[in-house]
Amino acid sequence: MRRRQPGKSALPRIWLISDARNDAQLERSIARLSHGSGLVFRHYHLPPEARRARFDRLAKLIRRRGGVIVLAGDARMARRWRADGYYGAPGGGAANGLIRLLTVHDMRELAHAHASAADRAAALISPVFATRTHPGGMALGVARFASLARLSRLPVVALGGMTRRRSLQIAAITISWAAIDGLSA
Repeated sequence: MRRRQPGKSALPRIWLISDARNDAQLERSIARLSHGSGLVFRHYHLPPEARRARFDRLAKLIRRRGGVIVLAGDARMARRWRADGYYGAPGGGAANGLIRLLTVHDMRELAHAHASAADRAAALISPVFATRTHPGGMALGVARFASLARLSRLPVVALGGMTRRRSLQIAAITISWAAIDGLSA
């Protein structure tokens, strides 16, 4: 299995994903991230005006640390909000220079991700491990995650039940990972 190495325009290796349950400690969590990490801003729980205000606050914080912020939404919204990219299921419009994080749970979605990928795209393959986001849901496990990652033509980000310790279990597969609880203060 080959380990993907970061290139000149490399995407962050570590991604903090926002959620209603980690909102109260996001400022502290961002302060603890390594320089150049990424934030995936979801905050589906907030009404539109409050969501935008929270985005703007967190964007300043992550950028001060040399990081990027990716918005759950489409490319048009990401441009309007001045996000560095957008996050969601494969499909939709072109990224046109934005980072594109594509959610992948199986082979079908991986094929869709390949078809809708852009220059600065990555596949967030999940859930690697059991997660509080989908209680009782079926996790891929390391072996199935590795199978999908091997077939990916995109850089791979491991998601789902990830922690710093678990990132070591998948280090030979990918150096990139994302978490909600695993990176929250």
